Amino acid sequence: MLKLSKKKKEKMDLLSTNTGRIKALAIDQRGALRKMMAQIKMQAHGTHLEPLTISRIEEFKMLVSEELTPYASAILLDPEYGLPAAHVRDEHSGLLLAYEKTGYDASTPGRLPDLLSDWSVVRLKQAGADAVKFLLYYDVDEAESINHHKQVFVERLGSECAEEDLPFYLELVSYDATISDSGSKEYAQIKPHKVIDMMKEFSKPNYKVDVLKVEVPVNMNYVESFSSNESVYTKETAASYFKEQSEATDLPFIFLSAGVSAQLFKETLVFAHDAGSTFNGVLCGRATWSGGVQPFVEVGEGATRNWLREIGKENITSLNKVVEKTAHPWYEKVEII
Repeated sequence: MLKLSKKKKEKMDLLSTNTGRIKALAIDQRGALRKMMAQIKMQAHGTHLEPLTISRIEEFKMLVSEELTPYASAILLDPEYGLPAAHVRDEHSGLLLAYEKTGYDASTPGRLPDLLSDWSVVRLKQAGADAVKFLLYYDVDEAESINHHKQVFVERLGSECAEEDLPFYLELVSYDATISDSGSKEYAQIKPHKVIDMMKEFSKPNYKVDVLKVEVPVNMNYVESFSSNESVYTKETAASYFKEQSEATDLPFIFLSAGVSAQLFKETLVFAHDAGSTFNGVLCGRATWSGGVQPFVEVGEGATRNWLREIGKENITSLNKVVEKTAHPWYEKVEII
């Protein structure tokens, strides 16, 4: 059971509903969001274009925050482009701020982690953060020297957050150093091992993690009856992996959407619940707001607000209903000290 200070408990309360579920909205994307916008702009107008400005990325994040945080227990933003959006969020929505640099250096083996050089946990706290989030790419089967580096790195982050009494959300994204496509059938066959063993490692107390943000343990596009793809897992096998994942940690954990459709994500949460998973909520990004990028780029603010107020709102409110029925309260896994 996680031992949580009173101050961290107060912050955790700000990030969740009064029933102890985390229904958070993620829009800390930087490079990925810029790429989405650039691709849509190119398709609509051709290749002779002015580069995207920082202000345009900030504006989109502000629109998402303003329109959708009334329905989110918290919002995850980045301090590079997201602080204006933090200032316009709903007063009842908590704030997570990302601490990692976007992406990774592909020229160096290991997808090594790095911090935003202009920020610290102290500065994120001063900027209004109720919690700090860090994204770590991790391959449990990679060289011991690489994984040792990452383990020590996370220990430092956990200690920094503990010193400031801010909850530490660790986002874990699995990969295999020898497989380039994480959406492939080949990777789907080994994904349960990658995800579950990674969770076991970072649930150890030396990392001082308070909440794990994780992938589901299978690729649902390869679960029988969930897709037209050739299946890798039977429904029974997939369910057993969800149960095994849940039993791999005594920490609160929440699911990321990994860019799947809103409908598939909701179906996945129901499947997880029925399998016996005791997950504690979601931190959902592109499945909620990605459809709003196109009207923003092609038309402008008015069309974007209309999309967010109709489809975006439906995406998040329908997801919230599923989370309320399927997720467990995080305080069931916590002891206040």
